[in-house]
Amino acid sequence: MGSIRGVLLDVDGTLVDSNDAHARAWEKALAEFGVDASYDEIRERIGKGGDKMIGELAGWSDESPEGRKLSERRQEIFLKEYLPTIQAFPKASELLARMHDAGLKLVVATSAKDVEMQPLLLRCGADRYIEEKTSSDDAERSKPDPDIVHAALERIGLPADEVIMLGDTPFDVEAAEDAGVRTIALRSGGWGPDGLAGAIAIYDDAADLLAHYDSSPLAN
Repeated sequence: MGSIRGVLLDVDGTLVDSNDAHARAWEKALAEFGVDASYDEIRERIGKGGDKMIGELAGWSDESPEGRKLSERRQEIFLKEYLPTIQAFPKASELLARMHDAGLKLVVATSAKDVEMQPLLLRCGADRYIEEKTSSDDAERSKPDPDIVHAALERIGLPADEVIMLGDTPFDVEAAEDAGVRTIALRSGGWGPDGLAGAIAIYDDAADLLAHYDSSPLAN
């Protein structure tokens, strides 16, 4: 394994406290389209892309007329009703600054759409530190498929064994593993150690990782 020279960053649930908001937006949109899906069913899937959510919960292709309308409505609800309330996790910006100052290349690798990702990056100050961004717009298949991680690796220009994924869901861990990338996982997205099995290290949140930075895989 090479020394760590770059970090692929998830955003939702990792840098900003948005997972519950995404679940509520999906809940409202699905109900409007007559789809019976409980909050718990939705919440356990947050971290996957919209293509997976629509297929698993509504039984539609995201490319179908119904799927497209549902996706558009979910995004409208999220941007209007929930985005204004979302905050960065404590010390998220400081963690990004620490990684940047250590010379690590930072690239975003998220299943979120670009229109949602950009304002969330501003919330946590990531726009000052990241070098490249990849979103669901850059991948044919969303997490847990590895397409977004592969796209991020191309952007970061480093071999997989010199990169760490920083994420918060089982889908981050799975996508990274399938692309040959190790993962540091944060519990801030709502999953415990069992759900994050496969990560090489697990911390409570960005603040916890920052506090233990010198003993973390990021310092190796």
